[in-house]
Amino acid sequence: MSTPSELQDSFGRTMRDLRISITDRCNFRCLYCLPETEEAANFYRDRFNPDRAKPLNYSWKPKDNFLSYEEIDRVVRVLASHGIRKIRITGGEPLLRRNVERLISQLSSIPGIRDIALTTNGFLFPERAEALRSAGLSRVTLSLDSLEPETFRKLTGKDGLNLVKESIRVAKSLDYAPIKINAVIIRHLNDHEIEALAEFASEQEVVMRYIEFMPLDSGRAWQSEHVVPKAEILDRLSRRFDLDSVEADRPSETAKRWKIKGCPGEIGIIAPVTEPFCGNCDRIRLTADGRIRTCLFSLNEHDIKPQLRDNVDDVMLAERIREIVRSKEEKHYIGEGRFQQPDRTMSYIGG
Repeated sequence: MSTPSELQDSFGRTMRDLRISITDRCNFRCLYCLPETEEAANFYRDRFNPDRAKPLNYSWKPKDNFLSYEEIDRVVRVLASHGIRKIRITGGEPLLRRNVERLISQLSSIPGIRDIALTTNGFLFPERAEALRSAGLSRVTLSLDSLEPETFRKLTGKDGLNLVKESIRVAKSLDYAPIKINAVIIRHLNDHEIEALAEFASEQEVVMRYIEFMPLDSGRAWQSEHVVPKAEILDRLSRRFDLDSVEADRPSETAKRWKIKGCPGEIGIIAPVTEPFCGNCDRIRLTADGRIRTCLFSLNEHDIKPQLRDNVDDVMLAERIREIVRSKEEKHYIGEGRFQQPDRTMSYIGG
């Protein structure tokens, strides 16, 4: 049950989880986010959407548009006093921003914050991992969409597979726990690796997360034919492995989870397209340029940077955020006729 000071929307959901994007910049060009490479264009052209199959020129926000670490710290302190308990730092690629360790250290000292995690593509993680751990980061999620070098490059625009594997090794050596691996599954591209990714996760004793392909790419080339649904992923894994369902730690968990009998590690499937979990959503998002999004697929954003830079007091800032949370959408509408893709891509919004 929520208390009067907590952030509750008009559907009775209480916010506990804040995703913070600290930059829109990324050194990858993933096909499902910033499909600017010729490989991405060729994939869409050959398979699905020829009219939209062309590399895009993405314009980054000026750096002075980004919130400072001090401004982020202030927002989190206000939100923590109103019930936010979990923080995830995202981007873009968050490790492209300088001194992320300082931000982690600041946030880890805030009363009420119980969990700080980082999502990264792993390219820069090995050289930053120890400093981040010392600063207070305990959990990391790495993107690994393919175990095949050529498919990895087609998906990300980078020859970075070995660096991601090295990131896993380094994270294990520094006792990050749990270590999660995200794989966006796209039909005719990496769906043949579903079983191999589970085997890899078991061998590495990490948590494997399969994610349905969502309509958040800057090329707006997404179509439902791209999606490999949860039911299909689970069916294939069940035919290969003996799976035991894992009970959710809390109703708002995004992943349905299983253990492979007799093996370490864990697998999970996040299915926002075919099995939405909106009814228990307890998340809001803060973009790098100071806008609050109440849903990953929101069509509206709420700019709180003016209040931060006009130095309104914490009571007024909290009330502004409370009003925003009350307007949180009941659900997204993927698969329904009224669905509209957000103007900004995952790189801007933060994963």
